[in-house]
Amino acid sequence: MSISIPDLASVRARHPEAVAEAAARRVRRPLIGDSGRLMIVAADHPARGALRVGGRPLAMANRADLLERLCIALSRPGVDGVLATADILEDLLLLGVLDGKVVMGSMNRGGLAGASFEMDDRFTGHRAEDIERLRFDAGKLLLRVDYDDPGSLRTLEAAARAVDDMAARRLPLFVEPFISRRAEGKVCNDLSLGAVTRSIAIASGLGGTSAYTWLKLPVTEDPDDMAEALGASTLPAVLLGGEVGEDQEGAYEKWRKALRLPTVQGMVVGRSLLYPADGSVETAVDTAVGLL
Repeated sequence: MSISIPDLASVRARHPEAVAEAAARRVRRPLIGDSGRLMIVAADHPARGALRVGGRPLAMANRADLLERLCIALSRPGVDGVLATADILEDLLLLGVLDGKVVMGSMNRGGLAGASFEMDDRFTGHRAEDIERLRFDAGKLLLRVDYDDPGSLRTLEAAARAVDDMAARRLPLFVEPFISRRAEGKVCNDLSLGAVTRSIAIASGLGGTSAYTWLKLPVTEDPDDMAEALGASTLPAVLLGGEVGEDQEGAYEKWRKALRLPTVQGMVVGRSLLYPADGSVETAVDTAVGLL
């Protein structure tokens, strides 16, 4: 039986077994549904300390507000599922809103935003065995490669092992690669054609098999370059949303162009849909679904 958001703490304190029970009875679905496309809402940012949305540094810190936004997004036609860390996914399980949805567990959140060790992105979230045990449908990992930071090598090795562990269980794994660098102490992702192409090539070669690997990719700085970048791999891909900006219409147009490319199967978008700069969650989600 589902509960309300104010009841979550009480249920967690008195009946922690309710999480496993909710996971066991969740109605599952295929990764790719009848539409042949994927529309996933992402909410794994808080576990990496990334709470900022636009000019609001703690926008994602209010858990009740975030859960309300997620419930609205998941209720909209065309939304296939959600990507999040254990705490958020378990709240959504208890709320009873994940039946018939694709559930993706976020695996590495150790590269905390702004930390000196940000590139050493340890796997502090879901393990492959957790995703299997909870009957979730896929996993996701973040792979940022900074050629000047040794932490990236440790992340690469851990990512390769995660690819192996997920493939051994026949579970899809969405790899989100970037070529990154530090500028004035802040990690910045390079979205040029050359950088995105290299990131795709690196991510595609991780592990002992790529049979269950998907790519989760940004659109290149010049959207017209995206077709060339995607030519680096035959793996299926989804587009990611990125930061909330004032030019949301421009972002929609970039996604619209990239969604026409043959390896692109859908979108995984978070803050720009959950915290739209202008308009409601419903409007932002419905507009993004319309692009598919």
